[in-house]
Formats: sequence, C-alpha cells, structure tokens
Amino acid sequence: MDQSTTDLRYPIGKYEPQPFSEKLKEEWLNDIKFLPQLLENAIVNLDESQLQTPYRAGGWTVQQVAHHVADSHMNGYIRCKLALTEDNPTIRPYEEKLWANLNDVQQVPVNISITLLYALHTRWHAALSDLTIHDWQRKLFHPEANKEMTVWYLLGNYAWHGKHHVAHITSLRERNDW
Repeated sequence: MDQSTTDLRYPIGKYEPQPFSEKLKEEWLNDIKFLPQLLENAIVNLDESQLQTPYRAGGWTVQQVAHHVADSHMNGYIRCKLALTEDNPTIRPYEEKLWANLNDVQQVPVNISITLLYALHTRWHAALSDLTIHDWQRKLFHPEANKEMTVWYLLGNYAWHGKHHVAHITSLRERNDW
C-alpha cells in the first residue's frame, strides 16, 4: 500500500467482527497468549527519545501506547470475567485519553506494563481457553457504545486491539528506520 494513503491510526485496519469458528477461536486465543511477547519485541532497544516519539502526528507516544495496552487489556480481562459470571452486566467505560496522561504512564518504565501484560494475558488465556459455545455467547452491555457485546466479540476485539497497537510501534520503527 502506498505510504501516503495509509491511515496511520489503523495500520492493520479497523476491527471487523466475525462469526464464531474453531479456527478463528484458536487464532484469537493465540493473539491473546502471545501479545505480551509481540509488544516487548516491538519496543526492544528503543531509547528514551524514541519512547517519547508519537507514532503519528497528534498521536500517543510509544510509551503511552505500551501503557495504554496494559490499561485497556486489564479492562478487557475484567469485562470478560464479568460477562462470564453475571447476567448481562453493564460495564464501566473509562477515559482512555485521560488515563494516557496520568503520572504512572508518564513516569513508570514501559517494562512494568510489559511484565503486567505477561501475567494478565496468561490469566486471560486460561480463563477463555475452555469455554463452551454458550459461554462465548454470554453478553455484557457497553453503555458508551449503547450495545450488547458477547464474550466472542470481546475476544476478537482485544485480539485485534493488541496487534493494532503493536503495528503502531512497528510501523513507526519502519518509517524512522529504527
């Protein structure tokens, strides 16, 4: 694709929900399982100046992206567990743009979020690995989006989300020849 026409906000495109399939389930579960390693590989050997570089004009820095993935995926894990244990719970949205500017994101090294993601994704993968077809159809309500979402939808969305943000960093590295 011509770099001038690439939307840097969506380097792998937008998430598109897919119907349940065993093949896709295994692929998305692997995306959850291996995301921490992919993110760690994406930031390996970046210096402080590079970590403070936005992945696009007006976008978050690499550091903010890495911490955002941890913030988002902690919420995703909790959302899945709520949907699996409660009857159509209403989840609590959060202001991700404001979270990205809090002191922990500005001051804590990115390796802390990488470590958190290894532990979180190990738990998340284990929680989702042996679900029944009924479990995948369990729902929660997202008030900001004003819609019900299934656990299956959440798996696909978060599998995409991790790769989406890894691609923000890897495409920046490619463009800057880092």
